[in-house]
Amino acid sequence: MENLLTVSNLSGGYYNQRVIKDISLNINRGDFLGIIGPNGSGKSTLLKLLTRVLPPQSGMIDLEGRDIFSLKLKDFCRRVAFVPQDTLIGFAFSVWEIVLMGRIPHLGRLQLEGRKDYQIAENALLLTDSFHLKEKNIDELSAGERQRVIIAKALTQEPILLFLDEPTAHLDIAHQIQILDLLKRLNRKNRLTIVMVLHDLNLASEYCDRLLLLSQGEVFRQGRVEEVLEYQSLEQVYKTLVVVKKNPITNNPFVFVVPQEKEIINRTARDKDNKRR
Repeated sequence: MENLLTVSNLSGGYYNQRVIKDISLNINRGDFLGIIGPNGSGKSTLLKLLTRVLPPQSGMIDLEGRDIFSLKLKDFCRRVAFVPQDTLIGFAFSVWEIVLMGRIPHLGRLQLEGRKDYQIAENALLLTDSFHLKEKNIDELSAGERQRVIIAKALTQEPILLFLDEPTAHLDIAHQIQILDLLKRLNRKNRLTIVMVLHDLNLASEYCDRLLLLSQGEVFRQGRVEEVLEYQSLEQVYKTLVVVKKNPITNNPFVFVVPQEKEIINRTARDKDNKRR
């Protein structure tokens, strides 16, 4: 497979604090990589390092063989888009204005959008089922609608690599599936490479091809979904009792959390159940 992003011995954080510690990974073109781990494990910090929001303290990040910090910001933004966890907008821009902002990296200084830019923005709205929202103000939308619009803005950049920080946070089940179905479709049909932070392990299991499990800023495990979502690793990292079985519909790993007050009673049964898999 064609390598797209190479991360070598990456460390970084805030001020003198080192949150991410010597992480190395490869992201291939067409990957759908999920980043998982407990609160405070460094998931969002890692995304900020990979998207140039934070400068690394040490290590290298190469995009298509070039150090991302050697690229002009506009060139970087033509290749990489980032959808943050917080999609609130401080001004009452229209959806159309928001999505067109995705064309900024492709425009010259003081250059206005042209027919091609409008067509790309319209296509992004159609892809995200947001075209009917075009004339609305962003602050009039529901959380799910706003999330789709921000993803449309990112797609308007025409990136080859899309980063998302918990795109399903604060969404109900229906909107979670709608957003993740969209991302999977873009990954498969458009061969868009996606790196996404997720808290829900079962959603990560269903939609991601590979997982990166973080613990205290370090890579605890990475690989195929079934290699990462095994109960010994999850219990060690999350410090809680779990049962991992196969989803009867998709055959992917499915993680059950055992309530702590039932831990002693269920530990023996859990161990037997996991060994049967």
